[in-house]
Amino acid sequence: MKICIKGVENKLINKSVFISGSKSESNRLLILQQLFSRITISNLSDSDDTHHLQHALSTQDSEINIGHAGTAMRFLTAFFAAQKNRTVILSGSDRMHNRPIKILVDALKDLGAEISYVDKEGYPPLKITGKELKENKVQINGNVSSQYISALLLIASSLPEGLTVELLGEITSIPYIKMTLSLLNQIGIETSFEGQTIQVKPHQNSKQQDLVVESDWSSASYFYSIIALSDIGSEIRLSSYKKQSLQGDAVLADIYEHFGVSTTFDENSIILKKVAESKKELLQLDLNKAPDIAQTIAVTCFGLGVSCDLDGLHTLKIKETDRLEALKNELTKLGAIISVTNDSLYLEGSSKIISNVSIETYNDHRMAMAFAPLAILMPINILDANVVTKSYRNFWEDLQQIGFQLNKA
Repeated sequence: MKICIKGVENKLINKSVFISGSKSESNRLLILQQLFSRITISNLSDSDDTHHLQHALSTQDSEINIGHAGTAMRFLTAFFAAQKNRTVILSGSDRMHNRPIKILVDALKDLGAEISYVDKEGYPPLKITGKELKENKVQINGNVSSQYISALLLIASSLPEGLTVELLGEITSIPYIKMTLSLLNQIGIETSFEGQTIQVKPHQNSKQQDLVVESDWSSASYFYSIIALSDIGSEIRLSSYKKQSLQGDAVLADIYEHFGVSTTFDENSIILKKVAESKKELLQLDLNKAPDIAQTIAVTCFGLGVSCDLDGLHTLKIKETDRLEALKNELTKLGAIISVTNDSLYLEGSSKIISNVSIETYNDHRMAMAFAPLAILMPINILDANVVTKSYRNFWEDLQQIGFQLNKA
């Protein structure tokens, strides 16, 4: 489905939007709920990834296909490896079968797991024969996807002696590791993270826990972009958010001050308001701890004619698509001067924007949503627009709610 988008009249917005729970928090809690049943969860994410994970955890099928859901693939690989007397084939989409998983599989094998590759060495599909994992120490590189590390941490307290994870080399995406540890702490599991070593104690005293998932900060990023591109005085209220967030993407509140956007916390909501013109100087950021907002920031910079130098983006190469190359391709169509490396992006600020361009989304939800705010400036077409359901099922409806004009073709 292609969507043709036109922005809000007069570029002035004053609306409220409710955003569902964080996909990252939801998927971690669903694994923990399966391991420790005395947990109830509210405000779960409505994303495809979370729906895929819920289905996988509830079915007794011997073959499970999780589609494009990368988080589910990593978390379920560890989960099923520790489920005694259960054998599953875990597969996904064609793109998922080209996303590496060897580092996690090797770590699990070091713990005693029985996992084999159905097709290509190092990639899904996987045949997993669950068993009791008796080893209690493992090493893994710290600069890999944090989901590999979190997958180990989520099952750690169900192992007989808990688990000690030694991280080798530089550690990236620390906020996501800390999110996992914080959620473990909330349900009474003792953990420590000192230097390069994480320890998770075995869980003994399970008690009833009622947990509320904070709304997703990655999803909030698109509304930050909309306000940044709108006129001074525009504002959007988003709920439900916490001032002390577990999500690394909450750094948006600080970053978007560069674009004249203020963030005010009001009970369980945040109010985004355009209070000043964007600064024109080069925006330099290391997004090592929040790579998922890189696309949104790059597109915002382009729309405002601001140069940016974004670093720490090496994990974007192995997402739903090669996000760095995808950004380069689509921003170039719009008239941008942009260069990328394996872990960085440089965009030269310019007032030149080509309108009525059709944006390819590359089976990547964040490509569709990151480019949509440009409709504030000129009409834009988003191809394969349904891809947003991976993380934000109601995205297009919410854009209409705040005044965007959408035509589906």
